[in-house]
Amino acid sequence: MDYQHIIDNISKEILSTSSRGEVASYIPELSNVSPDKFGIHLTTLSGNDFSYGDNLDRFSIQSISKVLTLTLAFKLKGTSMWTRLGVEPSGNPFNSLVQLEYENGIPRNPLINSGALVISDILITELENPKKDFLEFVRSISGNSSISYNQKIAESENKHGHRNAALVNLMKSFENINNNVDEVLDFYYHQCSLEMNCKELAHIFLLYANRGISPYTGKELISASKAKRINAIMQTCGFYDQSGDFTFKVGLPGKSGVGGGIGAVNPGVYSIAVWSPPLNKKGNSVRGINFLEQLTTDTQSSIF
Repeated sequence: MDYQHIIDNISKEILSTSSRGEVASYIPELSNVSPDKFGIHLTTLSGNDFSYGDNLDRFSIQSISKVLTLTLAFKLKGTSMWTRLGVEPSGNPFNSLVQLEYENGIPRNPLINSGALVISDILITELENPKKDFLEFVRSISGNSSISYNQKIAESENKHGHRNAALVNLMKSFENINNNVDEVLDFYYHQCSLEMNCKELAHIFLLYANRGISPYTGKELISASKAKRINAIMQTCGFYDQSGDFTFKVGLPGKSGVGGGIGAVNPGVYSIAVWSPPLNKKGNSVRGINFLEQLTTDTQSSIF
């Protein structure tokens, strides 16, 4: 498969049209990013890398980090964690309060904000130094010790995160948050502020393409069973209330973030990261989804 030729052709076609999206502005620091940024990195399990554009520029991965906190919590707690949150698509915006109230403080899945806040609460309980230990876990997956938090973005989220504060306090009222709400929010905002480039993100997502085994060390970081279930959650819940549409158009497990990034995997074959900041009304990268739809069409690499 000539991935480089395919990536180049699709990218040029995508960039020749208007993005029809807007850069996230409800987190002020994110609005400073140029809407013209566009990066691609695909890496195969056989060790080949293919890239395009701004693939080495770091960006805030935002909600893509929810896959990583889910992975660590699932590794530490196993199936017992599913008493506190579900695995069903939400069908509602990622920060919905109405659904959470109706369902007695139990989030639909770990990839919406309320679910990720419960995961944050679990990790605060389980880890001695949550922010430090989580960052070390991410670095261990990537093999890159330079990955870190962006303090300005974390502070910007904390200053403007009123809806997340409402979510965590509502769940606290239902006794589904055990720790101090400010500590949970602080950890959550830091995980979302993680910065990576497309190459680093694609290399991390190889874990989910390789049945939980690190392609760099050959060690099992999570079991094949857990990797399968995380991929299933990404497939059904990874794009908020556009997850069905993404499955229909693209057909890969993946996760988006409002920083404009998308990480996705074709299990057993490759992982890919796409970055383009302008978002649609659902909070997903317009050009990122268009690129991935064309990629899986041209390569016939959907999982379906």
